[in-house]
Amino acid sequence: MADDTAFGHTKQPLRQARVAVAMIFCTHGAVAGSFATRIPWIQDHAGVSAGQLGLALAFPAIGASLAMPLAGWLSHRFGARTALRGLLALWTLSLLLPSLAPGLLTLCAALFVYGATSGMSDVAMNALGVETENRLGRSIMSGLHGMWSVGALLGSAGGTLAAHLGTDARVHHAIAATVLTLLGIAACQGVLDLRSEPGEEPPPRFALPPRSAVVIGAVGFCAVFAEGASLDWSAVYLRDELGTSAGLAAASTTAFALMMAIARLAGDRIVDRFGAVRTVRTGGVLATAGGLMVVLAPHPATAMTGFGLLGLGVAVVVPLAFAAAARSGPRPAQAIAGVATITYTSGLVAPSLIGGIADLTSLVFSFTLVTVLAFGLILAAGVLRSARGGPTPPGAAPDTST
Repeated sequence: MADDTAFGHTKQPLRQARVAVAMIFCTHGAVAGSFATRIPWIQDHAGVSAGQLGLALAFPAIGASLAMPLAGWLSHRFGARTALRGLLALWTLSLLLPSLAPGLLTLCAALFVYGATSGMSDVAMNALGVETENRLGRSIMSGLHGMWSVGALLGSAGGTLAAHLGTDARVHHAIAATVLTLLGIAACQGVLDLRSEPGEEPPPRFALPPRSAVVIGAVGFCAVFAEGASLDWSAVYLRDELGTSAGLAAASTTAFALMMAIARLAGDRIVDRFGAVRTVRTGGVLATAGGLMVVLAPHPATAMTGFGLLGLGVAVVVPLAFAAAARSGPRPAQAIAGVATITYTSGLVAPSLIGGIADLTSLVFSFTLVTVLAFGLILAAGVLRSARGGPTPPGAAPDTST
């Protein structure tokens, strides 16, 4: 794709593009954080049971998986900047929909749209992030995903305050959606304005992910499975398996999320120094050690340390998987959509699968599976090697490990 702005003539600094795309990641995360904190209010307003809520919460992943392949076609048709501006605005405005739903069917429909707009904007912003990284010649994807985590924390903090004050979620989300839409539109002004070359064939609107994306996505699947399992079940694990208090059990989830955010914000320097393969392989070692500590923990402190190591180990895998996918073929957005679909699926099935296995056996056995998948990162890290998708960006450390 060509750059229709003056990047080719060095009129617009790449640093501005990096800051802009970081703000977009932060905005995207803030929507997710704003929504998550008001789920109890939404459940009460829609009058749905816990089981019905669980069904409804599957629809964001379904919507995202079905809609993500459209992002590449929209970027080709309208240009990357215009497509991202529209998709991000749709995502921020979709925050309004779930709180307006009066029942189960409307809630499922609202969450389907919420997920579809999330997935398409996710693909578009990751594709632009990878292109910005390529032009800068150094890793930025881990930091961008760290900014998403920062945005999620900010959004959840605002949602927690609104819930504490008893604010109607419709009012809260209307204010948040307006502010985040304006911030997102403003941030999009600074991103790369990539456009298709004259005569370039548009990507299909819907297509199966390329084989390279499936292989890379398998690595992301392992990381996201461990992430989803730990976020949703760490507190339950400490309470049920180790008999801790509710407060201490909740702290284990906080430790996991905090370690993930720290690792992502610091990850780019590590990737530049050691390369993607060594970074993910080392992360796999840390995550595997963490999983073993959880499974074998005799005391709550050991399990909490284990969950922290799991978060540290898997944090940078998905950003690096997106970057590797974008370099694996001629259609970055399509490859990223393929990897994102696989990771979204992993995030969808992990919590329920962990619960199902725990019902049949125990949570200890469930996290043994998580540990095995974490070990898979050590074995499969080589598929993220930059050379598989093209030359290593200038200035980045080449991955020569096997």
